[in-house]
Parts: sequence; C-alpha cells; structure tokens
Amino acid sequence: MNMGGIKQEQNEPPQLHKASQSAEQSQDEPKKRGWPKGKKRKKVLPNGPKAPVTGYVRFLNERREQMRARHPDLPFPEITKRLGAEWTQLAPDDKRRYLDEAERDKVQYAQELKEYQQTEAFQITTAKLQDKKLKKEDTPSIFVGSGSGLSFPKASELSSRFDIPIFTEEFLDQNKAREAELRRLRKANIEFEEQNAVLQRHIKDMYNAKERLEAELGQDEKRTQALQQHLLTIKHVLVNSLSSVPLPDTGETASLGNLDSYLSRLSGVLEGNPHKHHALLSQLCKLLSHLDR
Repeated sequence: MNMGGIKQEQNEPPQLHKASQSAEQSQDEPKKRGWPKGKKRKKVLPNGPKAPVTGYVRFLNERREQMRARHPDLPFPEITKRLGAEWTQLAPDDKRRYLDEAERDKVQYAQELKEYQQTEAFQITTAKLQDKKLKKEDTPSIFVGSGSGLSFPKASELSSRFDIPIFTEEFLDQNKAREAELRRLRKANIEFEEQNAVLQRHIKDMYNAKERLEAELGQDEKRTQALQQHLLTIKHVLVNSLSSVPLPDTGETASLGNLDSYLSRLSGVLEGNPHKHHALLSQLCKLLSHLDR
C-alpha cells in the first residue's frame, strides 16, 4: 500500500468518517419497529366507549390462548406470526364471521360515541385536553440564551405540565363513587349467592320430601288394592253362604249386586223381632260359625 493512500485516509474529514460508521452500525443493528411514522394514535377518551377492534384482532384474541395452551414454550412474537399466517390461509366464509362481528361493533361504537359526545363529561374532557395542548405549545422545555447558555423552565411551568386529567379531583371523586358502587355490587352478589344456597337446600329438601311421599303413596295404593281384593273375596264367600237364606216376607236372596242392601234388611228384620225369626237366627249363626273356621 502506498503512502499517499494512507495519508489520504488519515486526512479524511471526520464528518464522512462518522457517517460511514453510522451506516455500518445501521447495517449491523436490526431495525427498530415502532408506531408507523406519520400515523397518529387514536386518543382514548376517559369514561368514553371502548373503541372496537378489527376482525383480525378478534381472530387473534380468540386463537391466542388456544395456541398458547398447545405450545406453552412458544414466544409471543412467534405465536402472533403463526396466527397471522393462519389468518391469511383462513377460508373466506370463516373470515367473514370475524369481519361481520367487527363491523357490528364498529356501528355500535359510532352510536355510543355520538351519544357520549353529547354528554357533559365529554365537553369537560375535551376542554381539558385542549387546554393542555395549548399549555404544551406555549411552554418551551429548554431556552437557549446567547450569554448564559442553557436556561430551564420555571417551577410553575413544570407543574402545569403534570396537570394530568386522571389525577384531578373530579376524577378521584368519580373513582371513589365507582369503587363504592363496586363494593355495593359485590356485597349484593354475596347476599344473592347466600340466598341462592338457601333456596338450593330448600329445593333439595322438597325433592326428598316429594320422593318420600311418592314412596308412601305407592305403598298405600298397594295396601288399598290388597284390601279391595280381600273385600271382594269376603263378598264372594258371603254370597255363596247366604244364597240359601232368603229374606222373610220377600224371599230375596243375597248376590254381589245387592249384598249391602240384603245384609241391611236382614239385620233390621232380626233386630225388630228376634223371637219370631229364631230359626233364621240359628241358621245364620251356623253359617257364620262355619265362616270363622
């Protein structure tokens, strides 16, 4: 290598040397990814409706936990990469479901946002954000002076920067009210759960009582059928035994159809004049004693 080349390399301007070093570093280091340049983030309105997500994000939220359960050691970027490829290969009909749900949420969000923009809370929040923006534009962070070099903003100017809306007294009061409402709802939920448990025990007791009553009813029905069968047997025996004993004066004999009336009239005749119907009474005693055996 000649000396002229070395001298030229040594006399190279420092600006070009720094530029070449930065170019080499930019080639070696991976490009940092962040929010796309020129694209503004959507401002989140306090207490406003939640912005809807796209169909693709809906698909990611639904499939991410399934993918994570299937591959627990897979890093988050790789899961997102695989789900993105899966979304690309998804059938149009399956993809349409997520897109339709996202469109419905978008329409609902537009309606809720329109209603929220008519509220007093939105007007207050918008005014505070506008005031904060004006203060930020009017208050420089560092002043460059000609004689003294750098000069820093005053304490009052710094305090105005930290006037964040979420720490205002109005927000804190609203947060306390919501926490009180949440405690009330939790207490009511506990009471409802206790009442539900009591009702469940009552239902269980009533179900057991119902089963017990049904079992007793079945036993009573069986006993009733047995008694009816026994009564019918007795009636047959009485009819067979009393068929040869006609009633005085009428000559009527016993049968299954008239057994009750026959016995009633027979009892009346015997109680009215037992001496007159002594022979009939003796015959009945003989028949009944035979039945006892």
